[in-house]
Amino acid sequence: MPGRNKLPGRRSEQIFTRSCEYIPGGVNSPVRAFKSVGGTPFVVDRGKGSWVWDADGNRYIDYVMSWGPLILGHAAGPVVDAVIEKSRGGTSFGAPTGGELDLALIVTERMPWIEKLRLVNSGTEACMTAARIARGATGRKIIVKFDGCYHGHSDGFLVQAGSGLATGNLPASSGVPAEVTSVTLSLPYNDVKTVNSTFEQYGDDIAAIFVEPVAANMGVIPPRPGFLEALREVTAKHGAVLIFDEVITGFRLSPGGAAELFDIKPDLVCLGKILGGGLPIGAVGGAAGLMDVLAPGGAVYQAGTLSGNPLSTAAGIATLRGLEAPDLYEHLKQYADDLTGGITERFEKCGMPLRVNKVESLFTIYISSSEVTDFESAKASDMDEYARFFRSMLGRGVFLAPSGFEAWFVSAAHKKEQLDTTLEAVESFLEK
Repeated sequence: MPGRNKLPGRRSEQIFTRSCEYIPGGVNSPVRAFKSVGGTPFVVDRGKGSWVWDADGNRYIDYVMSWGPLILGHAAGPVVDAVIEKSRGGTSFGAPTGGELDLALIVTERMPWIEKLRLVNSGTEACMTAARIARGATGRKIIVKFDGCYHGHSDGFLVQAGSGLATGNLPASSGVPAEVTSVTLSLPYNDVKTVNSTFEQYGDDIAAIFVEPVAANMGVIPPRPGFLEALREVTAKHGAVLIFDEVITGFRLSPGGAAELFDIKPDLVCLGKILGGGLPIGAVGGAAGLMDVLAPGGAVYQAGTLSGNPLSTAAGIATLRGLEAPDLYEHLKQYADDLTGGITERFEKCGMPLRVNKVESLFTIYISSSEVTDFESAKASDMDEYARFFRSMLGRGVFLAPSGFEAWFVSAAHKKEQLDTTLEAVESFLEK
């Protein structure tokens, strides 16, 4: 069985304590603070393959993988080499580079429903831009999203999650005016009936539906059969734009993401994470007629000093080319199958409730005896028990998402050694 690490180590604790004096909450993205699991974070020193090391020298099998971009593993040789080589010629220019075109060509080849692509700096920017494109193209205001789905932290998407049509319009964050979210409607995920009734009432004013085709920000929740097809049908009927947020699922579920996997053609797609191979990037792409509303050719404005950064495009190109390795997607899926199967077997053996939601290699475990199909059922799972599970696994050298509402990410670098060690750590937790 894996031994326990003393966490956090002294050096990590010193760095984090000092960081709290100069960085709000000591972190630059809230989930990193480990508040939902009742701990103090370790501070990462370096990563390689499927491993990360903290400032005290402790080693962890990583299932966070920078929240998804590192599908080839930490410090993958071709990606590192591409970034180093590109940096020798400069790091930013504020002018077009050939790498932007090269990356766009790869994306449009793998996702032919994307005819044109605008590169930005993050998934948040991509979704914000997609909403502006949809509103500019349709002349309408209302955006429909789904409870528990996350499309970045721009004001219009920070709507209080909850059941039913009436739960929209309340900001979920201080600093977001209700006037901004009054044109965002949040509906229950996987609920076709409510979608249709919403369009019956507001259809002439709805600019777009935003959806994670596989929800992955309330844990992984697959679309029910017919759900995505219904979204495609209702948006086409009412002249609204169907936008797939594939920041997480893009290039992970298949070379063409969820749209390829489910064989549904969205109007716009938001990308990020794997697209940049671990460097900051985002993109929105889709039909030329929609994309051409963007400035300088159209009247919808979007800009960014570092958009299309040459280091990000170099890392992205190297990563997407690395995904062409034979059997890579089969390896990711098989590892996820073996891991989730092993965890399920061990939980069932000791009588603990568990639900596994999985699509290809993307998965979440819920400590729950009930099926998880939407945000309400996700919130009903035992997050206190998950926190204990997280702390036990971390102490035994396995780094999971410090929230039960997140996905697990595996990479090409995860092998049988990591699988066996992870399952041993699960057994150690269950023995308690």
